[in-house]
Amino acid sequence: MDASRCDASCRGRWRACLRSARPNFLVLAPLCAGLSVLTARLEGVPVARVDSLLVLLAALLAHAAVNLFNEHHDFSSGLDAITRRTPFSGGSGALPARPAAAPLVWRAAAACLGGVVVIGGWFLWRSGPWLLLYGLLGLGLVVAYTGLLTHRPWLCLLAPGLGFGTLMVVGAHQALTGHVSSLAVAVSLVPTLLVCALLLLNQVPDIDADRRVGRRHLAIVLGRRRAGRLAGVLIVAAFLVVPAGGLAGLLPATTWLIWLLLPVVVWLVHGLWRLSEADGEAALVPWLGVNVALQLGTLALLNLGLWLAG
Repeated sequence: MDASRCDASCRGRWRACLRSARPNFLVLAPLCAGLSVLTARLEGVPVARVDSLLVLLAALLAHAAVNLFNEHHDFSSGLDAITRRTPFSGGSGALPARPAAAPLVWRAAAACLGGVVVIGGWFLWRSGPWLLLYGLLGLGLVVAYTGLLTHRPWLCLLAPGLGFGTLMVVGAHQALTGHVSSLAVAVSLVPTLLVCALLLLNQVPDIDADRRVGRRHLAIVLGRRRAGRLAGVLIVAAFLVVPAGGLAGLLPATTWLIWLLLPVVVWLVHGLWRLSEADGEAALVPWLGVNVALQLGTLALLNLGLWLAG
């Protein structure tokens, strides 16, 4: 009986660890990193299949590490105890339900980060010392985001976009090709702006709880109404990258595929613009869901457009 209870407890800790990685949202990282593989292909650079898989794996591990560190920090700081969770914010709730899994979550985060370092070291040896800059910046963002950057409003806004946009697209493109590309830079602006909007909007339901534990991100500074409007502006800016990039001769015509989602953009931005300080979760959560779907759909169509252009 004791052995069976031990096995059940062990399985429970591993399930809590898996939930803490927020697997439902990890698709974002491969969609961003996949853009680097496609920009390399579009420039005629032969990319080995194993290198493509390593880039995608590194992005996935980095995203999982951020989520795991975030879950561990929020549990340890007491934030989880006062946060009202939604399907898109407030964490997974795995550690409050099983506190004994906290050490395992921290070790899993460190292991994921170690995997990123190993893969990054391989590409650093292959493609040159300039990749070290991307690597150090990426590691800094993963480690410092929850504990440090959430106290600095503008850095907290920009950090996720830089991680998923600049580092996962431009950095991975250089890892695969050995050079920086204006095409990759232009493409990276779309996920950079979209992910900044995503994280800003997802912080809105947590404003009160985050303020109580001393955080000071931009959603706290701006309030619900202005944070929602800024998120809308960032989303519109992301879609304007395509015509601007096309006029500059940087993006292929097939990237206009993302504009198939223009009706959703108009609907979402209109809804965000009408948010008020008095609106509660019931008014906000549906827009969080629309935003997540728009983000993933846009990045999927951008990948498809680059693939068709090649």
